[in-house]
Amino acid sequence: MSTYNIDVAHSRIGFAVKHMVISTVRGKFNEVTSTVNVNEEQPEAAQINVEINAATVDTGVEFRDNDLRSNNFFDVEQYPTISFKSTQIEPLGGSEYRITGDLTMHGVTKPVAVTGVVEGPTKDPWGNDRVGVELVGRLSRKDWGLTYNAALETGGMVVGDEVRLEIDAEYTKVPEGATATQA
Repeated sequence: MSTYNIDVAHSRIGFAVKHMVISTVRGKFNEVTSTVNVNEEQPEAAQINVEINAATVDTGVEFRDNDLRSNNFFDVEQYPTISFKSTQIEPLGGSEYRITGDLTMHGVTKPVAVTGVVEGPTKDPWGNDRVGVELVGRLSRKDWGLTYNAALETGGMVVGDEVRLEIDAEYTKVPEGATATQA
């Protein structure tokens, strides 16, 4: 069994959501911890754990980020973390996988699935083993109690319900005998 820790300097855990039906707003979380425990002979048995500091939401616009932190959306004072724990990993062929797990956000835990590719492993210039993942998924924010919105005069809502998950992450293998940082 090998353990991999997320390399936050080379990772982005993000999202995209429609704004006023006509544009897409993207954001990310700046503080994420994640570990993957895997037997390389059976990658479908891997255990993935992710923990996100919800207060680190970052869309590049301070007033919007403050609104996202408020009780209108993430309510980070009451729900400071977002977590994901894998429950199933399905090989789809080649380097493609579907990863299903329990997403806990805003005090609600529900299953969510993401699909994408796993790249590697490869060795970095310092001799460390690394793998990368590019995953996407979709969820309804209403399913997690994130219902704040306003109707538009021309129809539709200010904030779309469907959220696109966008995960680009790089993981570094923990050397044997070293202590892994657990999420």
